Amino acid sequence: MRLTVSLEPAPHIHTEPLTSTRPLGQCLVAGRTLQSLQEEACRNAGLEWVETDGDIRLYENAWVSSEALAALVSPAPPRLVSGDALLAFPRNGNGNTASDDPVDAGQNGLLIRYPWQFLTLQERLLAECTESRIDAQAQVHPHATVDGVILVGSGTTILPGVYIEGVAVIGKDCKIGPNAYLRGMTMIGDGCHVGQAVEIKNSIIYSKTAMGHLSYCGDSVVGQGVNFGAGTIVSNFRHDGKNHRSMIEDQLVDTGRRKFGAIIGDGVHTGIHTSIYPGRKMWPHTTTRPGDVVQRDLKL
Repeated sequence: MRLTVSLEPAPHIHTEPLTSTRPLGQCLVAGRTLQSLQEEACRNAGLEWVETDGDIRLYENAWVSSEALAALVSPAPPRLVSGDALLAFPRNGNGNTASDDPVDAGQNGLLIRYPWQFLTLQERLLAECTESRIDAQAQVHPHATVDGVILVGSGTTILPGVYIEGVAVIGKDCKIGPNAYLRGMTMIGDGCHVGQAVEIKNSIIYSKTAMGHLSYCGDSVVGQGVNFGAGTIVSNFRHDGKNHRSMIEDQLVDTGRRKFGAIIGDGVHTGIHTSIYPGRKMWPHTTTRPGDVVQRDLKL
């Protein structure tokens, strides 16, 4: 009989504004939902995924590779940790204290407490992509340049002058270009438009989002149905080169990232020439006027 795995509610997470409009498990990374990645890793490790009361409890905000999960396939499963973070534990464990012999998942495990950690997970996952896959119903213009790996969905068109380096996951029915620049480890969801002179670097872009022209988005997570007015710029680097900090419950939290842009919720619209400071968050359906500068987190 195979051991079963079910999700355990995550304590102390601060993943808004991404989870203001969706459950944590439906947040996107590398073209997949977090929960679909969890389920696949469990199956690949020989564990059976169940809705409730599994033999193993996996925290809903934990990502663990199938290689690390394989350590749980034993008559007496250990606790699985990453650093000081508990990722998974046997059903009979209390889940609150470290076991006598925990197994450290190391870089094969991550507990997502903050929204920028989806970027960390995406970087790890896409670093493993080594072969391009282009759907037969996608079109990549011969005058587009791909210096890396691309995964392109059905109905997507990549126009002349587009330059892609690193790894890019592009969903279905997107229009990329002309003359756009994608680099780093980047995901673009279904039905997106990335237009003239737009640069996207190392970011997660949800479905139905438009960055039509003359914009920069680096090291950011951008929600569904967002529209960047022309010339919207997301800053991602401090002048002093130190790690960025982001406000969480009236406290500045060190993100651990020297390059970090913004977290932008669903349905945000920016006016032309909007400038967004690094480490800022914009809640769903907030807006800016032409020329606005987003210096603080923006909520309705």
